[in-house]
Order: sequence, then structure tokens, then C-alpha cells
Amino acid sequence: MSTSNSIPSVSVTYAQDGSSTRSNSLGMRPMQERAYQKRGEPYLLIKSPPASGKSRALMFIALDKLANQKLKQAIIVVPERSIGASFHDEPLSQYGFFADWKVEPKWNLCDAPGSDNGGKVEAVKKFLESGDKALVCTHATFRFAMEKFGVEVFDDRLIAVDEFHHISANPDNKLGEHVRQLMARDKTHIVAMTGSYFRGDAEAVLHPDDESKFDTVTYTYYEQLNGYQYLKQLDIGYYFYSGQYTDEILSVLNPDEKTILHIPNVNSRESLGDKIKEVEHMLHELGEWQGADPKTGFQLVKTKSGRILKIADLVDDGAKRDQVMAALKDPAQKNNRDHVDIIIALGMAKEGFDWVWCEHALTVGYRSSLTEIIQIIGRATRDAKGKTKARFTNLIAEPDATEEAVTEAVNDTLKAIAASLLMEQVLAPRFEFKPKNPNNTPTPGFDYGPNGYDPYGTNVGVNTTTGQIQLEIKGLVEPKSPEAGRICREDLNELITAFVQDKRTVERGLFDPELVPEELTQVRMGKIVKETYPHLDDEDQEAVRQHAVAALNLVQEAKKALTDGETTGGTTAEKNTALIDGVRRYALSVTELDIDLIDRINPFGEAYAILAKSMGEERLKQVAEIIAAKRVNITLEEARELAKRALVFKKEKGRLPSITAVDPWEKRMAEGIAFLQRKAREEQNG
Repeated sequence: MSTSNSIPSVSVTYAQDGSSTRSNSLGMRPMQERAYQKRGEPYLLIKSPPASGKSRALMFIALDKLANQKLKQAIIVVPERSIGASFHDEPLSQYGFFADWKVEPKWNLCDAPGSDNGGKVEAVKKFLESGDKALVCTHATFRFAMEKFGVEVFDDRLIAVDEFHHISANPDNKLGEHVRQLMARDKTHIVAMTGSYFRGDAEAVLHPDDESKFDTVTYTYYEQLNGYQYLKQLDIGYYFYSGQYTDEILSVLNPDEKTILHIPNVNSRESLGDKIKEVEHMLHELGEWQGADPKTGFQLVKTKSGRILKIADLVDDGAKRDQVMAALKDPAQKNNRDHVDIIIALGMAKEGFDWVWCEHALTVGYRSSLTEIIQIIGRATRDAKGKTKARFTNLIAEPDATEEAVTEAVNDTLKAIAASLLMEQVLAPRFEFKPKNPNNTPTPGFDYGPNGYDPYGTNVGVNTTTGQIQLEIKGLVEPKSPEAGRICREDLNELITAFVQDKRTVERGLFDPELVPEELTQVRMGKIVKETYPHLDDEDQEAVRQHAVAALNLVQEAKKALTDGETTGGTTAEKNTALIDGVRRYALSVTELDIDLIDRINPFGEAYAILAKSMGEERLKQVAEIIAAKRVNITLEEARELAKRALVFKKEKGRLPSITAVDPWEKRMAEGIAFLQRKAREEQNG
């Protein structure tokens, strides 16, 4: 595999200021302190990346609720048993807190044998009747308990739901329905925690009415990684390959890096159909098998250089896997970097799996969920002594027009690009947008560069403490309601997720040569905002839309500016400052930063440029032809959205858009009106 097959999606370096790992006088790291400040809220949503300390944050909050807020008990609900270990006893008083976190062994049901139903559900009942304070169980056990005992038995208790993105607003989602029942009764406190507040299936996690009841604590990836002591650089890349992945795996797997390798699902097109043989093949590629360690169960492989690799095989689900898992969890080896070198898994070692030494998360085949990808990346973003770089690589079979499954292959390619765009957004600093106004003044805490703040010019302010970039944009609509303001501060990534998960949006953005960008930035994003936040008025919906589009497009233009800068003498050091330099370079390169200019940017333009470099002209042409063959010029739904935009145009210009206009966006709005008129005539004529 050649490096020309790569999509060098993200490469960022952080400040290593150590702030996110330092504790205050109560033993709390910054994210935990931020969450604890809102400990009195009955409904609290903590959005924070892997390794930021959500589990301990919950312990602090739960102990306060039990001691000072008259709650009887705390029930911690986790998606799988392995995550229950995150809530074992912690001597918090040693670090300055007023109490220790303790869970009686019999009440950590994740450690107990047996299924999630049956005896464990009865154990929940016994706990509720006891005087003990904390219980840990799986999502499934909690669901069964709710169904069996009803909502009332959880009155005056704290329910903490870890990995909250597992629930959804869909009525068929049982856990989501139980959370809604608890909120409707309003006699239970709820703390929800997640590293990725969106789902792979594009369902909403919470209904907007329910979500508005939660107070949110947000701690960004940028804040977390920027505040590490050791880890400095994070790279994310996508690689296309042809043939069998097992033959090319060493082109991206470096045996000298601590690696978690996720092989493809047996039903995916990347799979060779036999997961055991795939692992055996890769062991052979790595070197000469020396047998298995009798104590740990790790496979021992001797490389050509003579080094012995210790490889944990979690794919083989036979009797040996329990031995391997136990060895990986051995607390005595937690600080031993040399305990294991490579972990090979299929469905395990993802969410909640803690191996701080992991430097490379290598995943074969597209994962159906963007949430799953972020969770996998989180395995590599732990801070550890001597670990300065980490990377995520997604190995994807190159689309081949001769394949029967070519449509699936193309879809996987589009999904990989969507995941790339989302990760760029997740890793970037948080934006603060302000309307451009001559009366504006500099905001304390923001650095506006060597020339300072210019009230008449373009300003890009950076707050290195909070990880925010401030930009002034002419024509920007400000949110009026507190809820719209919260969405613009907290939830832009959720909107961008819905946008990039829409297959037709991605197809048009990448491969429609006649695309008018406003069809995506105004019409498509506008529709997503209306569907997601129907309770907001039109002006607030437009404010949210503009903020989401600005955040997405400014990251893309920053990436482009960095690439252009490299070709004109820019340096790698400039590239690796979390896109701040690129944002500043782009903003200062335009005559005036206004919302119309931002709306005229195709959000997928830079992704196409990178894809064109990585895939090759002929293969890219084949993909474009496949997508063009099923293209619909305009749908009824899009025509209606275009007509709505045309009314805004008429209000501003005093006339309707013209079908013969030179401006492509005006012409497209006129085409939307003409489409609706034609449809109306057809219906009248039968």
C-alpha cells in the first residue's frame, strides 16, 4: 500500500500545558470541577471526551447529592459489564474531598456472574430496600428493573447513565423511554454522561423538550488534549486498499507502536469470511509464531529484528479469551508499558476500554456508527509518560466498479469522508461568532494577534485557556432566546453530524458539478435545524443554521489555507496548532468575512480535493458516474425549501428571484418556485 492512498484528514499538535491533568484542592481535574459546580442540578448532561474523568466526576456529584441533597441512593448504569470497573471504590478523601466513593461488592452487579436479567434484577430490588448508597449495573439490568418494578421505586434517587448516546428519542428505544418516564414523574435526579452526544443512526438522543430540562457541562476534545502533559500530536487518516487487507496490513501497522487493531465484521465486504484465519494470517505477517504465554494467554511472535511481540487476541471467543481479558485488566500491570504490544479485536476493546499506552487505533472497514469511530479513537487519546503521538487509521476497501457490491463500496467511502469531517469538527477549538459591528470592543481573555484588535477590520481572537476562537462575521444573525444561545455554544457538532450523515448531501457536495453551495448550506442545513429544533422561532432557527454552517466551513477553509500555506512556504509547525493558524490565515485573506460568503462555500470541496489525490482519477471518475446515474435534479421537499428562501430574497431585494439570473443561487431559488408551479398545474390538470 502506498502513502498516495491516504486521506490525511487531521493532524494537530497541542500545547501540552498539563492543565487537564492537574487537580485542585478537592482532587478534581478541570472537567470534574466544572461538572461539580453544577452538582445541584436535578438533570445534568456531561459531554466530555474519553479519558477526561467522567466516572470520577460522577462520584463527586453523587456523593454530594447523597450527603447534601437528600437523595437516598445512587444507581450507576453502564452499557456493558466491563465498564462497571470504572466505578470501583476510590479513596477520594486522600486528595481533599469530604468522602470516599464506595460500592459494596455485592452491589456492583457488573462483577457478578449471570445474565442481565433474572437474579440481577432481584438484586436491584434488594438494593432499593437496603440502606446502602451505591449500585452499579448495566443498561439492560436497569431496563428490566424498570419494566418489572415501575418508575415509582426510583423516587428520591440519583440515576446516572454512562455512555448516554445509547438512548434515543425513538419510542422503540427502551432505555430512552425509561428516562422519559423518570423525567415525567420528576422525582429522580439524572446525570447523563457521554463522550459523543450523537448516534450513528442519526436518531436524536433526546426529544428537544426533554433536552431543554438538562443543564449541560461541555468539555471539548481540544481542552482535554491541549491540557495533557505528554501526548502532543494526534493524527487521523483514512487509507484505501485493493485486494485483501491482510496482505497489506503492515503498510499501516507499525509493530513498534502500541496498537489496537479492529478487524472487520464477518458480514462486511472487507472481511475474508473467517475471523480466526484472518488473525492467524496477520500473526504470520508480523513474524514467526513462538506459542502462547501460559500466564497471560498472549500470542508471542518473533519479528525479523528478533523482537518478541506480545499480542492479545480478543477475536477468538473460545475459553482462552477470558484469560486474555483478565491479563489485560490486571491492575498490577496498569503502569507497565511492556505488558502487551498489540491487541487484536472485533467487537471488544472499544467503549470504556482503558489501555493508556495505545498509540495507534487501526480499524479495518467502515464502522456503521460515527459514535463508534469516536469511541475507538478515544482508545488512543489517553495521556501516558513517554507517549507523544497517537493516531487513528481507518483501512477501507477501494470502490471497484467491477464489484457487485459497488454501491455499498461507494457508500462506505462517503461515510468515511463524513466521519473525517466530523472528527475535524470535534477536534477543533470551539468557535464564538459575533456580528461585525463598528461598536464592537475586544473581549477580555482573547489574543487578537501582534497588531491587536481592529474595530474596522477583520478580527480573529484566540483564548488559549478555554480553547475558543472568536470571529466577527458581517450579517450574522444572533440567537435571541437562551435556548438558541445554548445550542450555538454547545450543540453545533450535533447538527453537523446530522448534516454529514445525510447521504444525498454528501453525494451532491462531492460529485454534483452543478451544485450551488447554498442548496446545502441554506436549504439542507436549514431543514435539519427546523426538524431538530421545531420549538425555536424562524429567527433563532436561522441564527443556529448560520452558526453551524460557519463552524463547518471555517474548519474546511482553515484546512485549505494551511495546505496552500505549505505550498507557499508555510511550515509544519504552523499546521499543527489545532487549525487556529489556518482559521486566522483564511479570515484575514478575504476582504470581508460575511455570512453570504460563508454560505457560498461548498462544505465538501476540500474533502473532494483530498479524495482526488488519494483515490486516483480513473477510480474517482467511476464513483462519480455511479452517483450521477441516480441523481435527482430537485425534489418536492427541496423545492419547498428553495421557495421559502426565495421569500427571504424578495423581502431583502423587493423582487422574486429570476430564472435567468447570472447568480447561480438566485437562479436555483427561481427553479424551486418554477418546480412548485409546475407541480400545482399538473395537479389541477389531473
